[in-house]
Amino acid sequence: MSPRSHITTHVLDAGSGSPAAAVGVVLEQDLPGGWRELATAHTDADGRVADLGPASVPAGRYRITFDTGSYYAARDQATFYPYVTILFELADESAHYHVPLLLSPFAYSTYRGS
Repeated sequence: MSPRSHITTHVLDAGSGSPAAAVGVVLEQDLPGGWRELATAHTDADGRVADLGPASVPAGRYRITFDTGSYYAARDQATFYPYVTILFELADESAHYHVPLLLSPFAYSTYRGS
C-alpha cells in the first residue's frame, strides 16, 4: 500500500450503497496562469484514493474532478453529472485533507472528511 498523501478522497455510490470503484480522479492546483495537474488516479475497490498527489502541498486552492460519467456509463446508467468538480482551499499545511464524494445519478454531496 502506498503512503497516504496530503489530500485523499473516496467516492460512495449512494444509489447502490456501495463504494464506487474505478472512478477517474484528477487533482489540480490553482497557480498564477491557470490550473496545474498534480495527479490522476482511479478509486480502488473500496472507492478510495489514498495516494492522490504529493505527500505535502502548500496552502492554496485545489480542485478534484471525478469522472462520474464513465463510472455510470460502465453500469449502463444515465447520470445528470458527467463530471463532478470540487474546489476547496487548503489552509493548514500540516493537516491532512480528505475530500469525499457521495454520489447518485442525479445528485451529489461532499464534506470535509478526516
